[in-house]
Amino acid sequence: MTVASACNGCTKNWQNHAVRVLIRQLAESVMARRLVESLKAKLGLGAALLGVGTILTAGILYVGMTEVAQRLDAALASENRIARYSALSTQTSTFLVIATEMIQTGQSHEIRSDRILPIVNQIRDTFSLLHADLEVAVDQARELGIDEQSRHGTQSLGLARMEAMLNSTMRGLTASTEDQARLRAYIDTFATSVDPLLNQAVNAEVLFRNNILSGIEELRRSLSRIAIVIGILSLLILLGFYLGLIRPQFLRLDRLREAARQISQENFAVALPISRSDEIGQLYQETNRMALALSERQNVIRAEWARLNETIEQRTEELRAANATLEKIDENRRRFFADVSHELRTPLTVILMEAQLGQQEGSDTQAAFATISARAARLNRRIDDLLRVARSDTGRLALEPAKVCLDVIARDVVEEIQAEVDNAGMQLETVAMPDVALHCDANWLRQVIVGLVRNAIRHARNGAKLRLAPDQANGLFGLSVTDNGPGIAPDDQNRVFDRFSQGGQPNAQGFGIGLALAKWVTEAQGGEISLQSPVEADEAIGTAPGTKISVRLPLVAP
Repeated sequence: MTVASACNGCTKNWQNHAVRVLIRQLAESVMARRLVESLKAKLGLGAALLGVGTILTAGILYVGMTEVAQRLDAALASENRIARYSALSTQTSTFLVIATEMIQTGQSHEIRSDRILPIVNQIRDTFSLLHADLEVAVDQARELGIDEQSRHGTQSLGLARMEAMLNSTMRGLTASTEDQARLRAYIDTFATSVDPLLNQAVNAEVLFRNNILSGIEELRRSLSRIAIVIGILSLLILLGFYLGLIRPQFLRLDRLREAARQISQENFAVALPISRSDEIGQLYQETNRMALALSERQNVIRAEWARLNETIEQRTEELRAANATLEKIDENRRRFFADVSHELRTPLTVILMEAQLGQQEGSDTQAAFATISARAARLNRRIDDLLRVARSDTGRLALEPAKVCLDVIARDVVEEIQAEVDNAGMQLETVAMPDVALHCDANWLRQVIVGLVRNAIRHARNGAKLRLAPDQANGLFGLSVTDNGPGIAPDDQNRVFDRFSQGGQPNAQGFGIGLALAKWVTEAQGGEISLQSPVEADEAIGTAPGTKISVRLPLVAP
């Protein structure tokens, strides 16, 4: 390797290193710029400053309140000691009074000892409490300095001197002597010695308490000044934070809200100024991009909408043609239905006439002719049912109201439905019918009640019991059908009489009618139909909830 090639290699390495350093510096500067322009960073910095101020304020308040609490405790302890000194003063006065009275009355030393001992014990108890209080005060005064400890120690010495004077006086008073002058000297010495010591102790405690209270007042003033300074600084920081950061961002958000309002009104000509690269600036950029995309999408949707309208118009015409065809088919079906009914009626009428003639002759074929007549009459009735249903589907009810006995209707219903009840393995209980007459179409009423019984056979077969009974309410009279089935849920009871609902669809066998048509037929004759589920206990026919449906019609006018 030559020197020139070595130099070229070193030059390339140096250039690569310089490029890497430059790229790293550029990346660091971009990150620093993003950090400076980041709204999150600015808000975080402001929150951190407020948090530091709050923590500092809380710390100062905590320290100040702790100091105040300690000083208050010391002041209360001093007040307590003053109260004990006051009690001690009262006790010593009582002691002096009792001792003086005993000396003046010349009582023996045994009596003096018995009388004076209780008050002396009280004084000694007070001395013990004061000694304990002063020990606590000396211990607490360590934080206040040696001067405060010395002051409380001096009080302990004065207390010890008073206690010594009490013991000396007690020994003198209980001694076996009757010399009044000597005994009075003991009392005078005690009085002249203890009283100054008590006054000195009380004055010291008062001075100590006043010093503590003045210190609390000074501490309060210091804390007040600190609180005022912190409040002013916090207000200035909040004002600067609002004017320098929050208010400009609100203005930018107002522009963004106005742009959103324009977009909501399908005005996609939005161009927000992107002057900063912070979060709101990025949101501006995304909003501009969204408005452009929505504008392009709007153009596509308009084109698709035009094609969809054309398709809808085409399909609508096709549906109209299909509906016309279906209407024609339905009309032909109805016409065929009516024609079939008419064609069947004619031969059956002849059969009925021949059967009646055979019955009148009284021959052996009378029973056979009776059967033919009954079957033909039932078939004729079925054709009438078929024709009525066909007419009702066209929206017309062919009603022929007349006077109809309730027991006749009940008998016809039982005659028609009994075979179906027996085949279902059920029992039909028929309650005795009153002698009343209804004003209604007998065939329609029979068909409605038969349809209700068939519904009960279908849906309450497990209950095994049915009841057909008279029903009266609201000035109307009719029949009710009660079963021992599972009942109808409360949410479904309001819908069973609606057309096209599960309870309102035709749900009986043969040409029976559904509950919707039953309601229509009943109300068209001035009557009412009602449902009750579960059945009340006094009307139930089993343990199941059961269902009771009542059909009531007007009575014949008198």
